[in-house]
Amino acid sequence: MTQLPIIIDTDPGIDDAVALLMALTSPEFDVIGLSVVAGNVSFEHTLANTLKVRELTGRPDVPIYPGCDRPLLREPVYGLFSGAGGLGKAALPEPTLSAETEHAVDFLVRVLGEAAAGHRPKPTLCPIGPLTNIALAIAHSPEVVAGIDRIVLMGGAFADLGNRSIAAEFNILVDPHAAQIVMACGAPIVMLPLDLTHKAIATFERIDAIRALNNPVASVVADLLTFWDRRDVDRFQTRGGPLHDPTVFSYLLNPEWFSGREGFVAVEVASELSMGHTVVDWWGQTDQPPNALVLTDIDADAFFDDLCRRLARYVKSAP
Repeated sequence: MTQLPIIIDTDPGIDDAVALLMALTSPEFDVIGLSVVAGNVSFEHTLANTLKVRELTGRPDVPIYPGCDRPLLREPVYGLFSGAGGLGKAALPEPTLSAETEHAVDFLVRVLGEAAAGHRPKPTLCPIGPLTNIALAIAHSPEVVAGIDRIVLMGGAFADLGNRSIAAEFNILVDPHAAQIVMACGAPIVMLPLDLTHKAIATFERIDAIRALNNPVASVVADLLTFWDRRDVDRFQTRGGPLHDPTVFSYLLNPEWFSGREGFVAVEVASELSMGHTVVDWWGQTDQPPNALVLTDIDADAFFDDLCRRLARYVKSAP
């Protein structure tokens, strides 16, 4: 099997944790490293949570690189739905290994620079948090863009509007200036916005199916998703919470389950009322060429069935 080299930039966060647990048990991926950024919670917690998730997966071979602890220009904004520590009330093991000493931005510049020079395959970047680390790497060393195969990111909100403000999706809202840099960098970009992820709801029935796998990782995921219940029946038409970040890896594994179209995406960075809103030109009215494939639909049943199959790969609990 030829593995897809990927770098995951993350800010765990409940849905980040589930995404990492999914990606790290998928043999289709060669996970070069995890770069960590502040986002759902403060950097102290996002780094600790990434270390805990790696410990749970039994993947000490995957290095973790500590990154930026605040946005480029704005004051930090933290999430509302993952609990004070970022992982709800789920019990994860304490880490036995530390993070790397190399900063995440230096890691990205190094690996992407090697790829741009032809010394290694170009990785796919998978940002599932604010884009601060990636934007700084690009701003510091613009030549590394040539080392990116593509960027597949969870972020943005179009017709479905925001989840942390009235107009913006959380990852983009936290650091809109970083998002602006990434969207303009010239690398191929695939966006999975709220318009798509709000169709991937972790209903009680889907959580029960995960818990029934009866292994320690699946039990943690079920506990995380139980805490994740948004109780927003008016918006989602059911109880449960949208499982945003794992859709990135589902798309890479099964793109046929997704649909969307290309457009020119810009990020609002001036208006406080709509800060971080992603605007898409579908019809060429700006005379700007498309800079992203924006995905807007998903086969949610296939996505959750596949998530169950992947979580089932973890070792079962003793009877």
